[in-house]
Amino acid sequence: MTRSFLFVLGSARREGNTELLARRAAEQLPSDTEQRWIRLVDHPLPDFTDLRHDSDHTRPASGNTALLLDATLAATDIVIASPLYWYSVSSHTKRYLDHWSAWLRTPGLDFRAAMAGRTLWGVAALAADEPSVADPLAGTLNNSAAYLRMRFGGVLLGNGTAPGDVLKDTGALARAKTFFAEEPPLARFPHELAAQRAAAPAR
Repeated sequence: MTRSFLFVLGSARREGNTELLARRAAEQLPSDTEQRWIRLVDHPLPDFTDLRHDSDHTRPASGNTALLLDATLAATDIVIASPLYWYSVSSHTKRYLDHWSAWLRTPGLDFRAAMAGRTLWGVAALAADEPSVADPLAGTLNNSAAYLRMRFGGVLLGNGTAPGDVLKDTGALARAKTFFAEEPPLARFPHELAAQRAAAPAR
């Protein structure tokens, strides 16, 4: 299948450090790879309404919700580019992911089956020097991918506070050159990995 990348930009700031790092990584993709970039602040989604136990789910026909749904379904690879806000994804990004819950229950869409086998990636800029503070963000993306039986390519992290700071992070720029090069494994919940390790024969 020809790969098609959707870059979902979740920052409240245009052309911020997260976007700069994502674009550096995207530069390494083959020239014939389709790329689509959507900035959530320019295409705001409505408040998410939980209708899990109701019957009036309908596929959006127009507006930003329809645009993001169609773009998501058209992509083989979805890149969530969100700065680390309070140790997780931004509010714009979280709202986008919340809408996945509605799409899971939209008649005729079969969103979970459609997403299975596709790849989810993350890119994030953070102000801290310790990358482990971004573990909640990585967990959100990994577990979302695991639930949908997607592949997960991990999170490309870069350090930056002021605009353009991430371009001084030589380690992040080096990682960006190969970030999309590997074939990611199927995502697994942490408890699944723990059970797998426990069941493995001792050596």
